[in-house]
Amino acid sequence: MSAVAEKTALKGGEFLIKETQAQDVFIPEEFDEEQNMIAASCRDFLRTEIHPILDEIDSAKSPELMSSLMDKAGELGLLGTAVPEEYEGFGMSFNTSMLVAEMLGAGYSFSVAQSAHTGIGTLPILYYGNEEQKKKYLPKLATGEWKAAYCLTEPDSGSDANSGKTKAVLSSDGKSYAITGQKMWITNGGFADLFIVFAKIEDDENLTAFIVEKSFGGITMNEPEHKMGIKGSDTRQIFFNDCPVPAENMLSERGKGFKIAVNILNVGRIKLAIAAVGGSKNVLASAVNYANERKQFGISIGRFGAIKHKLGEMAARIWACESASYRAGQNIDDLIEKLKAEGKSDAEAKLKGLEQFAIECAIMKVHGSEVLDFVADEGVQVYGGMGYSAEAPMDRAYRDSRINRIFEGTNEINRLLIVDMLLKRAMKGELDLMGPAQEVAKEIMAIPSFGEEEEGLFTAEKKVLQNLKKAVLMIAGAAVQKFMMKLSHEQEILMHCADMIIEIYTAESALLRLEKRISLYGEEANALHKDLMKITLQKALINAQAAGREAIQSFAEGDELRVMLLGLKRFTKMEPFNSKEARRRVADAMLAENSYTF
Repeated sequence: MSAVAEKTALKGGEFLIKETQAQDVFIPEEFDEEQNMIAASCRDFLRTEIHPILDEIDSAKSPELMSSLMDKAGELGLLGTAVPEEYEGFGMSFNTSMLVAEMLGAGYSFSVAQSAHTGIGTLPILYYGNEEQKKKYLPKLATGEWKAAYCLTEPDSGSDANSGKTKAVLSSDGKSYAITGQKMWITNGGFADLFIVFAKIEDDENLTAFIVEKSFGGITMNEPEHKMGIKGSDTRQIFFNDCPVPAENMLSERGKGFKIAVNILNVGRIKLAIAAVGGSKNVLASAVNYANERKQFGISIGRFGAIKHKLGEMAARIWACESASYRAGQNIDDLIEKLKAEGKSDAEAKLKGLEQFAIECAIMKVHGSEVLDFVADEGVQVYGGMGYSAEAPMDRAYRDSRINRIFEGTNEINRLLIVDMLLKRAMKGELDLMGPAQEVAKEIMAIPSFGEEEEGLFTAEKKVLQNLKKAVLMIAGAAVQKFMMKLSHEQEILMHCADMIIEIYTAESALLRLEKRISLYGEEANALHKDLMKITLQKALINAQAAGREAIQSFAEGDELRVMLLGLKRFTKMEPFNSKEARRRVADAMLAENSYTF
């Protein structure tokens, strides 16, 4: 029986109501020799080709420099990892492509160009193109001969992407469409050879997607946008003026464009999360190095508790985000392989795999982008006055990190999506959320049990997570009963619930990673990793408790309010833990190695 078949497979979002076993998750320590060699190639590429010329990239006045760097990446195979071998790619697993995204995530503006090309620029054709389209375009995109861009956003359609006004008009002979409209914030726009363009045909409710070659004509563009960060990323407004597109270049079917956009964004969300991990590790490594070198009052600032607190907290958040990202990535991989074994095509299996774990993709997008923002902000603080100088590395890291909370759907939109998708799956009978929620409602009215704790590894910590899940089920269940179909208007409550869910998923992932590491390397070798997990779990408990209280006080009154607050208090207990000393131990280990070491 295969390793995939032996796993207990959970559906997307099911982590909230079912326990995940440590042996069923993937952890980064399990990457094999070939995958680690790929990671090393990515690091070498950044070290030799990108990092020495970061200022030049940011100040480039034309798109030629970034285009040439993409050419070099293509020569090394870094643009074709997710493309099957028959189209001149490497056909690597989803988690391997995640690993590439992490390693290149420390590439600042280059990582944005690379991810836009390999993700939203290439994947629509890979997943939705017919065989003729794949054969024509994928080899050029996989090798970097052609560069791709994705044209969805318009001036009046940001988060409401389906409201775009760009039109596609069929010619009288039915052989081509004339596309007219304006697109904005188009990454790689200045040097792209191919555009994935979304437009509406006649009075269609939904968008249709097209593959548009730059050579078709009727395409003009503004100068590059002046942005807060990612200044080396070529971002432009693009205008289509009766751009003639052969009818055979329609992607998938008429009116399926919005579905394509949504599903491709699932990939972008989780890839953004793991790229943020790569960027965060790079920032933390610089902060550790500076803390060792910078002396105040006659000693290195890394010896001060305030600095150790920052370094330890940064490390814990990065470690948890990495754990959760690869956990979700492997879930997607496993389902893809299962579906292919059942007879699904490669493209269909990948789409279904990503769609099934869209909840986890949204969770990780929010968490990853906010971890990077936190790490970059604390990195500036570790550097002190030098952190505010454009001569130091934190300037670029701080500015470049901010876009990630807007990319791939704002974090507010993604928080709403997390709860919306869970509730919709519950209404469809795909997830039994109401059953467990009703059981929790009964439990908070019953006398608490004070029986003996079960014995086993991390039993107490697992109990904390089980109770946190009960807390969010209690709150979400009560909110659904109170507001019914009007719950979507209570965005604040939904976002508080999402915050609790995000904390649960990432903390559980950290615990599962530690448990699996112990099974591989033993407890003694994991003392610091245990610190990382406990820091994460305590933070999750504190944050979930605060979010839960805000949510409850937003809609409950009288006896219901008192009962729910008591329930929340019962479900957010944890044995005292000295996180100060844990952060110090973690920081000391990194300072000794002068790098992020986990």
